[in-house]
Amino acid sequence: NKRTSIPGVVPGLAWTSFGGDILFIESTAMPGGRGFQVTGSIGNVMQESARAALSYVRSRAASLSIPQEFFEKFDIHMHIPSGAQPKDGPSAGVTMATSLVSLITGRKARPQVGMTGEITLRGQVLAIGGVKEKVLAAHRNGLTTVILPKRNEQDLDDVPDEIRQSMKFIFAESVEDVINAALEKAKPIKKLIKKTTKKPIKKNPIKTKAQKNGKVKGVARRG
Repeated sequence: NKRTSIPGVVPGLAWTSFGGDILFIESTAMPGGRGFQVTGSIGNVMQESARAALSYVRSRAASLSIPQEFFEKFDIHMHIPSGAQPKDGPSAGVTMATSLVSLITGRKARPQVGMTGEITLRGQVLAIGGVKEKVLAAHRNGLTTVILPKRNEQDLDDVPDEIRQSMKFIFAESVEDVINAALEKAKPIKKLIKKTTKKPIKKNPIKTKAQKNGKVKGVARRG
């Protein structure tokens, strides 16, 4: 919870040769212009997933309430910690896209939520492997909700009943489904409107020099 209390940090689920594991995706921004880098000892497939995630987010900027000028004024750095451990695979796609949206919109990840899934440029969520190992890793690390691709729903049959019944599973067909389930709701923007009441302007009559000095001459009438 401490790590995900910062917008831009989202927990994903990964498969390794030793079983499942939690994989945090961290994104940050800095003044610049259209720069994008990914670090953390990742392979080519994961690099491509990160770029696909960025392209998806940029293409849906309007629907995600993201100002388009953000990408023109800021560089983005995405990092996957545990840099000494090589990582690769397409299943971090949903986590990367969610991390970017979290960073830019300021919406934090919900507590105890993990996710996995490959994405397309059109925002579809594709099936992945290692569902059993990933769910076991989520349970072992205290996660109570797991977001999986809709196409992997049948793979939950391999997960022990006691673990499956103690967790909540959300099956996503699109990246939008993942974002809505994984991130806190966007806070409404309150516009502060200052009410100004116009006071009537008092028009002072123009005084002559004689009036200012207290000397006012009477006006003679003609008979």
